[in-house]
Amino acid sequence: MRIYEGSPRQDWEDVLRSVGAYLDDRGMRNMVFVETDTGFIIQGSAVHGSVGGAGESMGQASRETLNLEEDDVGRFMDEAIARRGRPAEPTPKHYESQLRVIGRYFDEHHPKDIFFFELDGAYIARLTIGSPGGLKQELVEFTREDIADLLAKAPALRRGNGNPATNS
Repeated sequence: MRIYEGSPRQDWEDVLRSVGAYLDDRGMRNMVFVETDTGFIIQGSAVHGSVGGAGESMGQASRETLNLEEDDVGRFMDEAIARRGRPAEPTPKHYESQLRVIGRYFDEHHPKDIFFFELDGAYIARLTIGSPGGLKQELVEFTREDIADLLAKAPALRRGNGNPATNS
């Protein structure tokens, strides 16, 4: 999707936040996220047919593969902008908040290409980054603790204070 090549409106923080909201709405978990020239391929497990709370049916989990094109992502971003200013949901959405802080980290490193996956609430990312000697690959791990720390620092960053992103 190459978001740094020509579209001033997009950055990883906004893109991943809006895609994360879409994944939350689908009930997706344990995802793998691959960037393509025209969008993203996301694979994960989604639970269908769940009802009620504890002690009731948990539904059926199935593996899903999504091909999200640039137009889809643009629509998700427009929907996210339209939701802003509305009363917040009582419980923050899983991927919307987590992918947003990961996207902020990506924005600070300007990757040419990304691939990442979730493993037990942590994320492993492979970033292709331009350097004076050409392209290089960088592996980054975001542990559960890293994600919690980034989420805790996010409100201060929205006010323009500090930069908590670190390479783990």
